[in-house]
Amino acid sequence: MSALVIAIPSKGRLKEKSEAWLAKCGYPCVQESGSRAYHAHIEGFPEISVLLLPAREIAQGLIDGAFHLGITGQDLLHELAEQPGHEAMELYPLGFGEADIVVAVPEAWLDVSTIFDLDAAGALFRQTHGKRLRVATKYMRTTRRFFSDASVSEYRLVYSAGATEAAPANQTADLIVDITSTGQTLAANNLKILQDGVILKSQACLTGALYADWSPRALAVWREMSEAIARHHPSQGRAEKIYEIFLKKLNKSA
Repeated sequence: MSALVIAIPSKGRLKEKSEAWLAKCGYPCVQESGSRAYHAHIEGFPEISVLLLPAREIAQGLIDGAFHLGITGQDLLHELAEQPGHEAMELYPLGFGEADIVVAVPEAWLDVSTIFDLDAAGALFRQTHGKRLRVATKYMRTTRRFFSDASVSEYRLVYSAGATEAAPANQTADLIVDITSTGQTLAANNLKILQDGVILKSQACLTGALYADWSPRALAVWREMSEAIARHHPSQGRAEKIYEIFLKKLNKSA
């Protein structure tokens, strides 16, 4: 049985880039039983096994402690965690899968450019119409946290199961919170990002699960791996410091 389990995305560019990053660190990933298999191994490292999962399942698995390490988007980690940073520790930002979670409103809202403006518009909307502004999003927890910190209260969330950017035009919501990499889709739907409306700048990140079953051997394998990451990626160094911080967090969560 493998000492350490790492989960990586199962398809698309995130999978390709995750595998390329691991290979550069000296951990080439080999998928088992053809391209449709959901298990892989690291060539030359029998104590490490690899799971191939959707990015959202990786984030949830890290939070639940289902495996030791995972590569997934920071946006998913922040959205699914009850307390971001308490269930999982973001170890190494990887420089790919970059996108921002943003607050976007219709371009026609000429008087709304900031979060302060949005709060004022929400208060006026409720006074005029007797109801709150509707915010369409897939990021329910993230939006609540951000609006709470910004003291925005006159809104209600509408869960978006489809194309969130179309919600204002379809009149199913008044504004949105969504993820974007270029902003082009928002602009195409006549939406603008508020000046201070970037909630989270997200990217793929190697993350450690604080509630996983970390045996002494698993920790030893992870320490070796973190040192290899620092050797192959000097800009992602401080392996010793990162390992010690992770160990301290593990002890606190035990």
